[in-house]
Amino acid sequence: MPVAKHDQPSVPSVEMKVNGFFLPAEAMAYVIGVTVDDSVELPGMFTIELAGGGTLKQTIPWVDDQRFEVGGAVEIRLGYGSEMETLFSGEITGLEPEFVFDRPPGLIVRGYDRRHRLQRGRKTRTFVQQKDSDIASRIAGEAGLTAEVVDSRVTHDYVLQADLTDLEFLWRRARRIEYEVVVIDKRLLFRPVANAESAVLTLVMEKELLEFYPRLTSMRQVSEVAIRSWSAKEKKEIVGQARTGDEITMMGGQRSGGRIAHAAFGAAVELIGVQPVMSQAEADQLARARLNHRALGLIVGEGVCYGRTDLRAGKVVRIEGVGRRFSGLYYVTGAIHRYTQQRGYQTHFAVRRNAS
Repeated sequence: MPVAKHDQPSVPSVEMKVNGFFLPAEAMAYVIGVTVDDSVELPGMFTIELAGGGTLKQTIPWVDDQRFEVGGAVEIRLGYGSEMETLFSGEITGLEPEFVFDRPPGLIVRGYDRRHRLQRGRKTRTFVQQKDSDIASRIAGEAGLTAEVVDSRVTHDYVLQADLTDLEFLWRRARRIEYEVVVIDKRLLFRPVANAESAVLTLVMEKELLEFYPRLTSMRQVSEVAIRSWSAKEKKEIVGQARTGDEITMMGGQRSGGRIAHAAFGAAVELIGVQPVMSQAEADQLARARLNHRALGLIVGEGVCYGRTDLRAGKVVRIEGVGRRFSGLYYVTGAIHRYTQQRGYQTHFAVRRNAS
């Protein structure tokens, strides 16, 4: 794994493929900046910034270079020296030239991972007797993606996609059950929020970790979630409940957000009665998901470290050297990898934690 060492500075490296072919060294010499924005909540994005210049013959500016066409496949690799790792795979969606009177035109090439395909067009349709994971598999196939889904277990009698893009619709279904919609290359992943996983790396303040800004807040923390609805089929009330202690993990902490808020201010119940629920299994699933979603907002933070290709959205990292209360495991919700000729390679990241 390509990693920078704080006591042994390394020279960052960047490589790019466009439509399956590496950009030649002559073209890479004009690349002055690369950004990869990886997120579990938004389509991943990349930008490639090219200084004023042209092709090898210096006759065609970058803005007309045939290598950069909308729809072109882009792969970005970052690392140190000869140790490189593919960080992003997506498609070009836009070109942003810069015209200045005293120098050749520059260009920013912008694109997204293939989640952007799920934003094209709004649909109204129904899904009958399907799980959310079944729905995700169907939508992935329609977008030309390979589905990798985790069984969501609850079968729904009837689900309506009402004037929504496929991505909006999938995100809404995912949020209900504390799942995520992620695309890696040509694979669509529909999976639970993975904050119970083991850490993939450790960042220590004043070593790998350059900056860290955590915020602990008890606001919106609850000790219980109750879902109340009515079953028209069985003619009875449906009640789903989840309480402090039903968190899927404590992420190595001593007290969850719900317990901290309860100890300080007393019990708080979030009652949801306007959301239609068709079965007891669905009600229980929604209550647990909402409790876990609330808890994971106890600590949110942003940080900066030396460039790490293994620091990705959807992974768990360990942060040390920031005091007993704030050291521990964190779930990465976003990571922005920035490479420039002037500042080298750094990773900016956003994290969450449900206990302290």
